[in-house]
Amino acid sequence: MTKNIVQEIVDKIKTRKVKVGIIGLGYVGLPILINFAKKKFQVIGFDIDKKKIEQINQNKSYIKHISSEHLESIKDYYTATTDFSKLQDVDFIIIAVPTPLDKHRNPDMTYVFNTTKTIRDNLKKYQTIILESTTYPGTTEEDLKNILEQTGLEVGKEFFLGFSPEREDPGNKDYSFSNIPKLVSGCTPNCTKIIKTLYEQVVEKVIEVSKPKVAEAAKLLENIYRSVNIALVNELKIVFDKMGIDIWEVIEAAKTKPFGFQPFYPGPGLGGHCIPIDPFYLTWKAKEYDVNTKFIELAGEINTQMPYFIIQKLIEVLNKNNKSIFGSKILILGVAYKKDVDDARESPALKIIDILLKKYNCMVDYNDPYIPELKEFRKYRFNQKSIELTAKNLQSYDTVLIITDHSSYDPELIVNNSKIVIDTRNLIKGSYPNVIKA
Repeated sequence: MTKNIVQEIVDKIKTRKVKVGIIGLGYVGLPILINFAKKKFQVIGFDIDKKKIEQINQNKSYIKHISSEHLESIKDYYTATTDFSKLQDVDFIIIAVPTPLDKHRNPDMTYVFNTTKTIRDNLKKYQTIILESTTYPGTTEEDLKNILEQTGLEVGKEFFLGFSPEREDPGNKDYSFSNIPKLVSGCTPNCTKIIKTLYEQVVEKVIEVSKPKVAEAAKLLENIYRSVNIALVNELKIVFDKMGIDIWEVIEAAKTKPFGFQPFYPGPGLGGHCIPIDPFYLTWKAKEYDVNTKFIELAGEINTQMPYFIIQKLIEVLNKNNKSIFGSKILILGVAYKKDVDDARESPALKIIDILLKKYNCMVDYNDPYIPELKEFRKYRFNQKSIELTAKNLQSYDTVLIITDHSSYDPELIVNNSKIVIDTRNLIKGSYPNVIKA
């Protein structure tokens, strides 16, 4: 009987006779919704944020790199709601909610588990649930499965469950949801077959792995790889700074080797919702097996300390210019966690601003063409607006601190009108008396 049901679901997927639900309409969930709608699937988006729901139902985008015209072109294929009872109206449920850390750097699974309980309370026979949120190995097969089977339904027979990690890279013009290879896994072969078939309709290349734990671990490896290598160059930056060596020139020289080297670049710290957070999901889970992940934790410590290195460099530079950091006027250029995106989550700029305001009583302003206001974040509360970047404004600050190297920033304008520039991103090429790399 199950075999017939599975084939029936597969056939319905291929003929667009299934409806897809997306829970969480942020930087991950909204692109998923758009890509399914583009392929003429009927899609319902779910979110607890009423403002987002109102905007998307008016075909208005709230994410910079997603145009409202894009939403307008697919408006016949999607709707959005805060009414989670409508989960009963869909055949597939994709979970794309946050997986942050708590104040002790332990996984905060509140969003995932509460979402799963909501699905459980609305679960109907033969629905498929797919987790895309980054998490520790075992989440899908252990935690989610246990919650959903409280309904009395059996996974692989009466409902289907799997994991397919998100690989979204906001602002990347070369890679998007549809052309990034998609890992898929299911709790049973039936689950995998259904999930793979679904994603094959919207993604160019789908790669099946043996079980959800493998896919969960693969996603963590991707981000741990980046975290560790960024930590390495951040540590080298500190060492080479003491030696009077430009880390950026060193990297450019090293990457001329055509094999055995991949360049990573230093910065003021890590930002975004992946690299600063995801590695600690594995360190936490590893403790269950009496394993200490020293390498991963050390990388996390190095990257976490980078804002303090930048502050120390700022103090040294001001002292050399007979100026105390206390009460100084500082302009931060860029608060987004990376260039050309409108996302400041976990950005090192937030930590730097917080320290300058609270510890050193600085007068801090910022400019970011993509983030007009700084308000409330998970750890910080600001009430600031981006100032205009003009020659007159630049001239009024003791130091200009470049945190994000947005493409729109004009190095010549900055150099020619700033007393001191501390560049943490190598935005300004060449050597200038008033520019210090940090």
